[in-house]
Amino acid sequence: MKFGYTIIYVPDVLASVEFFEKAFGLNRRFVHESGYAEMDTGATALAFASHALGASNLPDGYVQASHSPEPLGMEIALVTDDVAAAHAKAVTEGAVSIKEPLLKPWGQTVSYVRCPDGTLVELCSSIGDQS
Repeated sequence: MKFGYTIIYVPDVLASVEFFEKAFGLNRRFVHESGYAEMDTGATALAFASHALGASNLPDGYVQASHSPEPLGMEIALVTDDVAAAHAKAVTEGAVSIKEPLLKPWGQTVSYVRCPDGTLVELCSSIGDQS
């Protein structure tokens, strides 16, 4: 078994792709008209799918992060050399700051933002890197 990808169900796939490009500097791997897209994030892809596709996959429903007043109890983490700059850039592009950068006891700097589509993102340095 290996971790293949994460799919985030969103109201507007292209808007989420464009936000992740602008806010985090990621590149799109591909976008399909069916309501599915992947970002180029290395060996494990970050993908977005439309709520319509989500409804077809999960017919009994699910909690839409975009409609939840609070972030869902899960996050994606993006590793960066400069957490403070990445946090500021994401907020400038439309994310909501949840927690400003903070140095953890194990030597990792982390911050949290919530994207316009409701996705909770941890921005972090590599463990042991005090960026």
